Amino acid sequence: MNAEIRQLDEKGSGQAVIWRENEQGNMKKLKLTIPQTLPGEKVSVIVDKPDRRRWRAMPEEILESHPERMTPQCPHFEMCGGCVWQHWQYQGQLKQKTNHVKKAIESQGFDPNLVGDTIGMDEPWHYRNKMEFTFAPDGTLGLHEQGNFRKVISLETCLIAGKEMVEAAMEVAEWAKNHQLTGYDKDLHEGLLRHLMVRQSFATGEIMLALFATEAPAVQLKNAADDLVKRITNKFPKVKSLLWLENTDWADRTQSERSHILAGRDFIYDEMGGYRFRLWFDTFFQTNPPQAQKLVDLAIEMGQPKKTDKMIDLFCGVGTFSLPFADRVGRLAGIEIVETSIESAKRNAKDNGIENTYFLASDARKGIDQVLESFGNPELLLLDPPRSGAGGKVMRRIGRAKPERIVYVSCNPDTFATDIKELEPFGYSLEVVQPVDLFPHTVHVEAVALLVLTE
Repeated sequence: MNAEIRQLDEKGSGQAVIWRENEQGNMKKLKLTIPQTLPGEKVSVIVDKPDRRRWRAMPEEILESHPERMTPQCPHFEMCGGCVWQHWQYQGQLKQKTNHVKKAIESQGFDPNLVGDTIGMDEPWHYRNKMEFTFAPDGTLGLHEQGNFRKVISLETCLIAGKEMVEAAMEVAEWAKNHQLTGYDKDLHEGLLRHLMVRQSFATGEIMLALFATEAPAVQLKNAADDLVKRITNKFPKVKSLLWLENTDWADRTQSERSHILAGRDFIYDEMGGYRFRLWFDTFFQTNPPQAQKLVDLAIEMGQPKKTDKMIDLFCGVGTFSLPFADRVGRLAGIEIVETSIESAKRNAKDNGIENTYFLASDARKGIDQVLESFGNPELLLLDPPRSGAGGKVMRRIGRAKPERIVYVSCNPDTFATDIKELEPFGYSLEVVQPVDLFPHTVHVEAVALLVLTE
């Protein structure tokens, strides 16, 4: 069947609609999802079950290609789920991301002309400072197949991760193969090795390798663990944290019940904007340092912090925004539900000699109430919520607190748009939205926005 790509869905795949005649002579609509295609392209696909109303298929042939189509650089692109847009010239990706943000705010009644062009990267490769690889049941290491979390694609390279990170990961893969160690089977819930997390500070060069396994590195595994230490310490002197983390939970997450330090310490040092941070295996930290710095710079430029300001940093994490803002305001209170992140934020503030901060481990809505009681209404509020957004209750609580200026750092244009809509009844005006590309070759886009109290 031939089809024309009308648009892209939220996962970056092409969407097409075709009509075909059934056995009764009636015309039926078939909605197609076709990955690795671009808007306006004409493609041929095979539909094995034409009676379906929806069908997902890879393109058999590109009949008419988009002018911005290019040959993907990565040999794993067609199978791996790590990137979805390597077949699209980078400037085209940026335009798509800008349009996504514009459509999201326009759907909520805001002026799309407030959105600037997405700020991209000069070199949109090897930008990630953290990767999570998965072991297949046979012990090979890789990333999940596109659209199939049951299958792992064995990797030879990864063009979005730091080069040294990939080299270290491949050494662990070779170690697992040499010792004939099994991977975890998600269906049978058996096997040893589950995940490998690699993170590297682009500022300090320090690397962390965190191996997630279902057993401790003792008894029959001691020789294998000793060999891993020898291999890594000899070949990768920048590895300052080599961890073996036990995870027996059925949930497929990089979590730990017991930690074993095989070499070095249980954290690495990173830096951003002149501030030093300690990163543990479960610490959330922006994965694209150069672009993350642009987010911080934009937030400061929009927020115009003053020494007379009281400020709340909501969803503050380990203090990525808190520390540079704290140097510019009178007092700052950070709120974050993850207790380990709050402990990290306190430690990071101390490490950087910042003494005008107060960090609270609490959910956002209750945390705001608690801070306001002792802190008073802030002049400036920054929030950096997860992809699910802050939610209506939190946004309305922010509106009632009446900060003069609100800086919203978004990682999801759709939840951002619905969140800020909640502020309109409280007299807030959206002034500017600036998208920033932290994840080239993927659908994700960040943005920094300023809202000002006008009533």
